[in-house]
Amino acid sequence: MSEYGRFPEGGQPMARYIRHACALCALLLAALLANATRVQVVQSREYDGNPANRRATIARYEQPRGNILVGGTPVTGSVDTGEQLRYERSYLNGPLYAPVTGFASQTYGTTFLEHAEDGVLSGTDPMLAPLPLWHDMTRAPTRGGDVVTTLNRKAQEAAYRGLAGRKGAVAAVEPATGRILALVTSPSYDPTELSGNNEAVTSAWARLGHDPEKPMLNRAVRQTYPPGSTFKVVTAAAALDSGVVTDLDARTDSPDPYRLPGTTTRLTNEGDGCADATVREAFEWSCNTVFAKLGVDVGVRDMAATAQAFGFNDTGGRIPYSVSPSTFDTHVDRSQLALSSIGQYNTRATPLQMAMVAAAVANGGLLRPPYLVERTTRHGGETVAGSGARPGRQVVRPATAARLMELMADAVRDGTGTNAAIPGALVGGKTGTAQHGVGNSGVPYAWFVSWAQAGNAPTPQVALAVVVEDASADRGEISGGGDAAPIAREVMRAVLAG
Repeated sequence: MSEYGRFPEGGQPMARYIRHACALCALLLAALLANATRVQVVQSREYDGNPANRRATIARYEQPRGNILVGGTPVTGSVDTGEQLRYERSYLNGPLYAPVTGFASQTYGTTFLEHAEDGVLSGTDPMLAPLPLWHDMTRAPTRGGDVVTTLNRKAQEAAYRGLAGRKGAVAAVEPATGRILALVTSPSYDPTELSGNNEAVTSAWARLGHDPEKPMLNRAVRQTYPPGSTFKVVTAAAALDSGVVTDLDARTDSPDPYRLPGTTTRLTNEGDGCADATVREAFEWSCNTVFAKLGVDVGVRDMAATAQAFGFNDTGGRIPYSVSPSTFDTHVDRSQLALSSIGQYNTRATPLQMAMVAAAVANGGLLRPPYLVERTTRHGGETVAGSGARPGRQVVRPATAARLMELMADAVRDGTGTNAAIPGALVGGKTGTAQHGVGNSGVPYAWFVSWAQAGNAPTPQVALAVVVEDASADRGEISGGGDAAPIAREVMRAVLAG
C-alpha cells in the first residue's frame, strides 16, 4: 500500500484523544444546560422573589396598567414618566372612587380592586393571552386588561355629595342581583398621591396615615358601627319567622320603661306612646322597649340564627376584596340580648351589611350576596371572566319579607323616615340613632336603611344603608331621619332615574 494509504504511527491513540475530548465537551454542555434549567426552572421563583432582582418590578411598570371602569368609562389611567419604572397610576375623581379602586403604588403596593384584580390589570393573568400555554413558555408581556364595575355613576356621585365631607359611608345594592350600585366613604383621599416612588409619595403616605379623620379607612366595608334601631328590622324578622309575632296590629304587652331581665336597669324611649304598642306602631316610632322585649321573647337561638342568615358573623365576605365581619353576640344573657336586639351591646355592622338586610327584605326574603365586578376584559374589550354574581339564600320566609316591607313603608309614609319619601315611588326605610362610647358619651351615629321601587317597576331597584358619624355636630340634632335619610333619598332617586 502506498504511503498515502497508511495510518500514521500513533493514529489510533490520537483518535481516542479526540473522542475523549468530544465526550468531555458533551458532558460540559450537558452540565451547562442542566445548570441553566436549574436556574430558569427550579430556582426561578427564588430569583424572581429576591429583593435585589428589580427586573420583575421594571417589567411590571414598563407598560400601561389596565383600567377600572364605571358606566363604561375609565376612572383610572396611566402616566408615562419616562423613568425606569415607566408608568404610574392616575385616577379620575380619585376621592369619589377610592373605596372601590383603592390605590396602585410603586412604593406601597395595591389595595381593594387594584389588589383583588391585579392579575388582570397588570397583564400577568395568563387568561389574558390568546394562547395561554404559549404565553407561559415565552413569558411575553401581555397588555393589562380592564375591570368593569357594577357601580351606578349617578348614585355614587349623589352619595358622595350627600355626605359632603362629614364622616360616614353609603352602600347601595340592587336587591334582585346583589350588584353594588354605590360604595362611598367620607372623608376620602386621592389615590394618585400614592402612585409613584418619590419623596412626595412618602410624605403623602405619612400625612394620610396620621390624619385623625382616617381618610384611607373604607368605612363602607371595613368599619363596623352599632346599628342602633336599624337592627330592629332583623329583630322584627326573627319575631315574625319564629311565630312570636303573628299580628302586626296586636298589643305586645310591653311596659314603658322596660326593666332589663335580671337587672335594675330601666330601658326608656325617646318619645311617648310606646307602652303596650303594637309592632306596627313600635316600628313606625322606633320604640326601644317593645323591640328589646321582643328579642328576649324570641330567644338567643332564633335571634342569632336570623342575624347570621342576614350575614352577621360571616368572616369570609368578599366583593371581591374582603369585608369586615358584622357581629351579633351569640353568648349573651337575657339583659344583653335585650340590648343586642335594638342594635346595641356587642351588635356591630358595616354599612354594606345593613344594605344587605334592606335588600333581602326588598327581594322577598332572598339575599343575593353583593358583588362589585361585572366582568373583566382584555384590552380590546373581549370578556375574560363574567359576573361575580353568586347564588342567593332564603333569609326569611316570603310572607315575613312582605310584612317587613309593610313596616318599612309605613315608617317612611307616617313615621320617623318621612325625609326619605320620593314622590311617585314606593319607599321603605328604618331610622337609627346608635349610642356609643363609655356610658354612651360619644356623639350618636345617625343611620338609615331603605329600599325604593319606581311606580312602574315590579320590584324594588335599590336598597341601601347610610351612616353619618359627625363629631362636630350638636348631639341633640343627630338623628337617622334628619341626617341620613335625605342622603338615602338622593341616592335612591338617582338609581330610579336610570
